[in-house]
Amino acid sequence: MTGIYIIIGIALLVFIIWMIRRQQSLKLRAHLMQEAIRNRDFTFRLPTDGLLPGERAIQETLNQLGETIRQQVNQNEVESWERLTRVLTHEIMNATAPITSISQSMMTRSDVKGTPLEPGIQAIHNASQHLNHFVDTYRKLLQLQQPSIQQIPLLDVLEEIQQLYPHITWHRQVADNIIVSIDRNMLRQILINLIKNAIEAGATRIAMEQSANTLYISNNGQPIPPEARQNIFVPFFTTKRTGSGIGLSLSRRLMIQQGGYLNLEDRPRNGYHTTFSIEFSKQ
Repeated sequence: MTGIYIIIGIALLVFIIWMIRRQQSLKLRAHLMQEAIRNRDFTFRLPTDGLLPGERAIQETLNQLGETIRQQVNQNEVESWERLTRVLTHEIMNATAPITSISQSMMTRSDVKGTPLEPGIQAIHNASQHLNHFVDTYRKLLQLQQPSIQQIPLLDVLEEIQQLYPHITWHRQVADNIIVSIDRNMLRQILINLIKNAIEAGATRIAMEQSANTLYISNNGQPIPPEARQNIFVPFFTTKRTGSGIGLSLSRRLMIQQGGYLNLEDRPRNGYHTTFSIEFSKQ
């Protein structure tokens, strides 16, 4: 009888120790998820292997919650930039329209033509026209057509892009049978924007790798400066003297509009300086 009590006692002790460790493990999981959200890492996931059915259900919900939060944050970000762009373009156009009109009118006056005033007024007119063109470019951010989502072979689009840039050395690791839900023309425009930026940064080699539902685009051009990495998707922001700052912000909006995402990876692929990821919708 004493032996039975000893066995029960040992079993109870083992169970208590297991429960304590289990609770510590769950507490650690909760802490990691909390830190990920606090750091705005909404792609953070924890495995569900080895969990009890109830724990697995909770972990799967938390993983999905991170994805839901990320999608909502992305959507709010896009809407915020849309509102800002709408206000700025309206105010700038209101300010530059009379300048353009008045300067153009003054250049036709006999007391201005051929005088020292003419070059200065011409410069004002040119500057106002340039600003109007600049603002008109950003209006495109507010006038995007709705995507036509279709099931398309990813490889077909990638091969088409490669043919546009024969002088680039390509490395491609994409399965032949990958089908993605996307607007073909929008995906094509996104890829062209990424390749164009890479070439302008001096890239001679570009890699395209597919993993699960994500396409990674890497290049060996000049790395993006650390101080610019947080702002490259912000409208109006550019690191190039002649850049408009619209390409990447527009590309990200196109992906969000289709339930996907465009991101700059923290760590480039081996052998490359910059890697972008295109995450396709799972629908």
